[in-house]
Amino acid sequence: MEERVLILDFGSQVTQLIARRVREAGVYCEIRPYTSDMEEINSFNPSAVILSGGPASVTQSKAPRPRPEIFKSGIPILGICYGQQIMCEAMGGNVENADEREFGRALIDITASCELFEGVWKVGSKQTVWMSHGDRVTSLPPGFSVVACSDGAPYAATADEKNKFYGVQFHPEVIHTPDGAAIIRNFVQRIAKCSGNWTMSEFKDRAKVSIQEQVGKGNVICGLSGGVDSSVVAALLNEAVGDQLTCVFVDSGLLRHGEVDEVVALFREKYNLRLIIVDAADEFFENLKGVTDPEEKRKIIGSTFIDVFERAAKEAGGADFLAQGTLYPDVIESVSVAGPSAVIKSHHNVGGLPERMNLKLIEPVRDLFKDEVRELGRQLGLSEALVGRHPFPGPGLAIRIPGAVTREKANILRSADMIFLEEIRKANLYDKIWQAFVVLLPVRAVGVMGDARTYDNVCALRAITSTDGMTADFYAFDMEFLGRVANRIVNEVRGINRVVYDVTSKPPGTIEWE
Repeated sequence: MEERVLILDFGSQVTQLIARRVREAGVYCEIRPYTSDMEEINSFNPSAVILSGGPASVTQSKAPRPRPEIFKSGIPILGICYGQQIMCEAMGGNVENADEREFGRALIDITASCELFEGVWKVGSKQTVWMSHGDRVTSLPPGFSVVACSDGAPYAATADEKNKFYGVQFHPEVIHTPDGAAIIRNFVQRIAKCSGNWTMSEFKDRAKVSIQEQVGKGNVICGLSGGVDSSVVAALLNEAVGDQLTCVFVDSGLLRHGEVDEVVALFREKYNLRLIIVDAADEFFENLKGVTDPEEKRKIIGSTFIDVFERAAKEAGGADFLAQGTLYPDVIESVSVAGPSAVIKSHHNVGGLPERMNLKLIEPVRDLFKDEVRELGRQLGLSEALVGRHPFPGPGLAIRIPGAVTREKANILRSADMIFLEEIRKANLYDKIWQAFVVLLPVRAVGVMGDARTYDNVCALRAITSTDGMTADFYAFDMEFLGRVANRIVNEVRGINRVVYDVTSKPPGTIEWE
């Protein structure tokens, strides 16, 4: 039987971190909305179910609830925060608004042993966890016992060992719970009896078979940007269907410096793929003229890409499928609260595109996180220089130019971005940073260059650290480095006379500015 874990999402902004921890434990998992019915749950055939946290209160009459049949399915269940509360209420316990809410680090007392804590926490010890709750369990359902408590949560962890039901008020998925990953590993391996043998090599073999079954004798056209995601997709498709693949590289005028030459050198010369290069910069800039709304810019760029792809497919002799490098975080962030994680922004590779296309959609890595895609690239033999490249958004430089996008602004931004990345590489910092780029702000500032007054653009440098792109922190450059970058940009890029550094984390900000 295939081992996999189902995560039912109740709207938490860190649900995806649960999935990361499960996969780190060597078990495949997927996130589905809490509204999933039993037919869908049974068809997934999970070895275990995890109920996520969420912003709602169980005490509300319209609080989101899973199908009650899930608690009679015989499947091991772990409830996290809201998930613990909703499980206790559904099975006969009580949940109330807490007099003292707990947000942030907290200490819990381990009061009894259980399989969830085996080999991790000892009875009588105090452990650091991360809490984020305003409600709390006040009485347990039949069969449950308390195994940990805190000052604000008398039932900080609960267990029904007979039925393999476990609940924790804290969040084991976040790094602020130091032993959280081990707790989740215990649940999926020790309690749910998953072997923990899921690997990227296995994923690659399954993906190739799935692609071959989906494509059959059809032809595939792949949008190749030169970034990690599309490059890995192209290499995977090449192994799966070979000559049935045509790659199209669209030069939108919104790409990084030297992108076209790098793509040609790798995929046409090294991999001998059928590669078509389309210079569509004029079309993109014309369609974006005067548009300032970020969502509208994304939609225009996506629509223009489709138009270009359809023409390229016809010129190439026709295609049946369009391949995209959609990743799991794109899918998660593009689902509405009804689905339920709150939408942050629409994604270039997700939602609405198949309706506009005369091509069927194939997304072979849509179930993977960014670091997993990198590992898949290594399994496919791609160079470390390629798989280690910083992420680059589908809409390109357009979403790094708040306001209207013009060719002149794109050229200015491209030059500044090149300098920033050059200096990062010189300082041997590239691999320590998840993503680094420049934003051309819709702000002009007075400056003095020589004896002349200037009134030019301001740019912001952005560099962040992350493991999966879902949460991030700014990279702490020393001031000497930032000064050197700013000096080069102001002196070498005509049109910029002031440089600032963005020190916003995610959340509350997003990685990109638009």
